Amino acid sequence: MDQFRFFCLGGGNEVGRSSHIIQFKGKTVMLDAGVHPAFQGMASLPFYDEFDLSTVDVLLISHFHLDHAASLPYVMQKTNFKGRVFMTHPTKAIYRWLLNDFVRVTAIDDDSNQLYSDKDLKDSFDRIETIDFHSTIEIDGIRFTAYQAGHVLGAAMFFIEIAGIKVLFTGDFSREEDRHLSVAEVPPVRPDVLITESTFGTATHEPREEKEKKLTTMIHSTLANGGRVLMPVFALGRAQELLLILDEYWSQHQDLENIKVYYASDLARKCLAVYQTYINMMNENIRKKFRDTNKNPFQFQYIKNIKNLSKFDDFQPSVVVASPGMLQNGVSRALLEKWAPDPRNTLIMTGYSVEGTMAKEIVLEPTEIPSQQNPDVLIPRRMTVEEISFAAHVDYEQNSKFIELVNPKTIVLVHGESNPMGRLKSALLSKYSKYKNTPDEVKVYNPRNCEDLLVEFKGIKIAKAMGTITEDVNKVLKQDVKNAKSEINGVLVQKNFDLSLLKIQDLREYTGLTTTMIKQRQTLRSHATSSLVHYHLLQMFGYLDILIDDAEEYEVKIMDSVLVNMDKRGIVTVEWGSGVINDTIADSVIAIILTAESSPLSVKLSSKSCNHSHSETSKIEQETREPEKTAISAKNNESSELSEPKEPSGPSESPAINIKEEKDHVEEAVPEPTSFPSPKIDTLEDKAKLMVEIQENYSSTSRVHNLRTLLRSHFGDALKFELDEKGGDWKVVIGKMEATIKLADWTVESTSNVLKNRIQSIVKRGMTLVAPFSQPRKL
Repeated sequence: MDQFRFFCLGGGNEVGRSSHIIQFKGKTVMLDAGVHPAFQGMASLPFYDEFDLSTVDVLLISHFHLDHAASLPYVMQKTNFKGRVFMTHPTKAIYRWLLNDFVRVTAIDDDSNQLYSDKDLKDSFDRIETIDFHSTIEIDGIRFTAYQAGHVLGAAMFFIEIAGIKVLFTGDFSREEDRHLSVAEVPPVRPDVLITESTFGTATHEPREEKEKKLTTMIHSTLANGGRVLMPVFALGRAQELLLILDEYWSQHQDLENIKVYYASDLARKCLAVYQTYINMMNENIRKKFRDTNKNPFQFQYIKNIKNLSKFDDFQPSVVVASPGMLQNGVSRALLEKWAPDPRNTLIMTGYSVEGTMAKEIVLEPTEIPSQQNPDVLIPRRMTVEEISFAAHVDYEQNSKFIELVNPKTIVLVHGESNPMGRLKSALLSKYSKYKNTPDEVKVYNPRNCEDLLVEFKGIKIAKAMGTITEDVNKVLKQDVKNAKSEINGVLVQKNFDLSLLKIQDLREYTGLTTTMIKQRQTLRSHATSSLVHYHLLQMFGYLDILIDDAEEYEVKIMDSVLVNMDKRGIVTVEWGSGVINDTIADSVIAIILTAESSPLSVKLSSKSCNHSHSETSKIEQETREPEKTAISAKNNESSELSEPKEPSGPSESPAINIKEEKDHVEEAVPEPTSFPSPKIDTLEDKAKLMVEIQENYSSTSRVHNLRTLLRSHFGDALKFELDEKGGDWKVVIGKMEATIKLADWTVESTSNVLKNRIQSIVKRGMTLVAPFSQPRKL
C-alpha cells in the first residue's frame, strides 16, 4: 500500500493564508501561497518553517486573492523553493497589479512588516508560468489540468494526477452563475481525493435575484433619506460583479442620475483593462452583451473612479465601493470611521468576513469601533450595518451536490473556520453513512495546520498500448480469450509513473526517446583465401548474403547482423551492432576467421599434387623394399603409403589412402576409398551451389532421424516407433500410452496430456537444435 500525504501549512480550520502540500511517490505539489488578512508581517504567513520547500516540484496558484497568492514572492525569493509555479493567464495579469498595491500598502503601514520588496515581486513574476483552462501539463510525473472555478476571473480548480492517484483541488469555487462568471466545472474523471473549501459550512445562500433586489432596494432607500452607502469589497473579484449590478440599476432609474457611484480604488481602475481583455473567459451573458452592443460591458456609464479621499467630494448622498473588504485599513476603513456616527448612512457587507478583522467585528453591530490610527480612541457607530453576501463561495447545498457529481473516495476540507467546517464534516459523514464499511465508503477529514494526514492507496500499474502495436492488440482482443495463444511483442517504457507498450520504431514519436545503435568494429589479418573463409563461414551459418565477391574485395553479411569485409591483402574487418545476440554471432565469426588459416580442413582443401616426378626416391624404394620385410600391418599402423591425390569429387568424401596388409605372407588389397575433394568455390555461382548442397542436409528425413535420436535419449528402450504410411505420421509408443507426431507441421496428439506435453517440448527443442541458423534464400 502506498501512502498519500496531505499537510496543511495554512487554511486548516481557518480562512486565510491558504497553502497546502500533497505528496505521493516522492513527488510534491504545493497548492496556493497566501497571507492571513487579520495579521501583518511574518505572522500573516503560512507555517513555511514546518516544511522543506526545496522538495516542492510544482506550486499551483488557484486565483489572485491575497489569502491565496500574496506570499508567493516570499516563497520564491526568500526560501529555498526551487520548483515551478503555474497560474492562469488572467490570474497572472491581475496578480501583478494586486501585489504591487500590497507591497505599497504594507510599506506605508509599517516598513518592518514588509515581507518582500518591489524587486522581489518583479524577479519572481518573471519565473511564473501560465496554463490555459482544459490544458494539461506534465512535469516529472506530475500531470495537472486547469478547470473553471467560477470564483473570480481566472480562478482555477486543478485536477492533479501522480502515479495513478487523482486529486482535485477546488480552491475557492462557485456553482452559481452570476453576471459575468461561469459556474465551476465538473471534471470528467473521478478523483481519488477531493480537497474542497468549506467557507460557509452548512449555511445556505439566498437566490441571486433576491440578493440583488435586496441590495438595490436598500441602497435606493438610504440615498432617498440623504444617507451614504459604503460597500467594502476586495479590489478585484466581487467588486466587478457589484459594479455591473449598480451600473445596470442606475441606467433603469432616472431619479438616481444625479447621485454618484464611486469606485475608490486606483488598483481596480488599472485592472479593469484585464477584465475588458478577457471577455472570452466569461459567461455567455457577458459575451452576448459584447456581441449585441459592440460595447465592452466593463466600460461603465454611471460609475466613477476616485484615486484617494482628498479628491472625494463628500457633500451629498453617494455610493462608494471601496477596498479592502476586511476594513483593516485603506479607503474603506477611513470612510467607515468617517460615516459611522451618522445614522442615515448604511454599511453593506457583501463578502465573507474573516475572524479577527474589523469586517467580522462590525457585523456584530458594536456601539463603538476603535480608530485605526489610535485604537484607544473609540468612534460611535450609529450607521446601519447590513450583511448581504455576494461571496462567490459554494453553500452547503451547492457543495454537497458538487461532491455527488465528482464522487470522490476521500474528502479533505480546507478554507473554513472550525465550527462551520466541523458542521460540514458531520453533515457529509451523515449523508454517506450508508456506505460505511463497504468498498464505496467515503472518508471525510478536516486537518488543522501542521497536522499530517496520511491516506493509504493500493497502487495499480496499467500499461497503455501505443502506436503500431495497437494493431496486434486488437487482433488478440478479437480472438476467443480462452483459446487465445497469441503473443504481443514490444518494448515496455516507463516514463515517470506512466507505462507504455509500443514497438521500438515508435519510441521517438510517442515517448520522445531516441534509440542509439552502438557499432562495433574489429580488424584482423588472415592468411587464408577469401574462398576458404567463405567455406568455413558457410559451414557454420548455412547462408551468407554475398555483397561483394571479386579479385579486390570480398564482403558478406551474416544473419542480417554481422558484416565481414576482406580485401586482397588479407585484412578482415568485422562490423556489427552491439547486442547480446549480435555480439555472440560476431565472436563466432571472428573465431572462425582466426582459425581458418590453420585448420586441418583448410590444409586439406588447399593442398595440391606436385607437377614433377620423384624418380630417384622411387628407385631407391624399389631396390630396398623386400616383400617379406616391408609388409605393413594395418592394425598397428606402423607405416602407410599415400597415393597420389585424386581430383576432388565432393565435400563429404575422405582423402585417398592405399594400405597393403600382409597376413601369413599373403598380400591382400584393401579397397581404396574415394578421396576428399577440394570444393570448387572460385566463383559466386560455385559458392551458391555449395550453399544449397549444405542446406540439403537439413531435409525432413534428416530431421526425423535426429529427432528420433533425441526422443530415444529421453525415453530409452521403452520407446517404440511406428510409421503410418497413409498419413505420413509418426506414432510413438511408450508402454500403454501412445502419441502421434504429425510430420507435416510437427504437432503432437495424444490422449495423455502429460505425454503430449513432454513430447511436444522435446520436438520443439529438437527442431531448434537441428535446424540451420538461417534458411537459404531462393537463388
